[in-house]
Amino acid sequence: MTQKSILITGCSTGIGYDAAHTLHKRGWRVFATCRAEVDCERLRGEGLESFPLDYEDEASIKAAVAETLKRTGGTLDALFNNGAYAIPGLVQDLPRDALRTIFEANLFGYFDLINQLMPAMTKQGHGRIINCSSVLGFVATRARGSYVATKFALEGLTDAMRLELRTQPIDICLIEPGPITTEFRNNAKGQYERWIDWKNSARKSFYEKLLMPRLYTPSEGLDFGELPSAAVTAKLIHALESNRPKPRYYVTTPTYICGVLKRLLTTRALDRILNKF
Repeated sequence: MTQKSILITGCSTGIGYDAAHTLHKRGWRVFATCRAEVDCERLRGEGLESFPLDYEDEASIKAAVAETLKRTGGTLDALFNNGAYAIPGLVQDLPRDALRTIFEANLFGYFDLINQLMPAMTKQGHGRIINCSSVLGFVATRARGSYVATKFALEGLTDAMRLELRTQPIDICLIEPGPITTEFRNNAKGQYERWIDWKNSARKSFYEKLLMPRLYTPSEGLDFGELPSAAVTAKLIHALESNRPKPRYYVTTPTYICGVLKRLLTTRALDRILNKF
């Protein structure tokens, strides 16, 4: 049986790192990409095939696609779009450049990569595309507006592409995790410090009393229902290896709860609950 191949983004830590190593152990040929070459070098030392891919750099995406197809002879069985980050902050305090940057990383890069790989999947007659979304892809919370916006858009484009691919042998799925034990919070701190001028915000007290204590408090035990990255990998495996993958995979108890509440409650009732977070 021919070894199956997959390109995974955002493999330096967390979800991508766990997925790359687990699938490698399951016999997949894994191309584990990272933004920084230093992380790729570390992964190569751990036995993975790794090279750079930066969603915010069109040339980087093109080069990674070319490298992938060169190594496989022009084929690729699956893609796991995973890398993303958040910019904590109220919507009224988000600069235009902050929104532009996060959409490049969390959305535009995803579909640029998909579209560049689509000809190879179409030619070979099969393919699996899995996009890592979030519980915040279908419900919103305060001070996460930029991330919520990218994930809502990701879900919309994925749903549209699923309809468009109905007559083709290519499946596209969403994985929607809630709180996962990763470096996500630490990475968000840097983005917050880069973009949010909280000291001059009309809502300065919100940052001082609510957002910053949560952002800068160690995450151990903070998040209800938090699970390790392996929980996402388990759903990824089903999406990749099932004969009939699901359009959506929930991960963590909060995602299941929010999915039920979204269906049952009015918008105002759901708002009252979400405003507590």
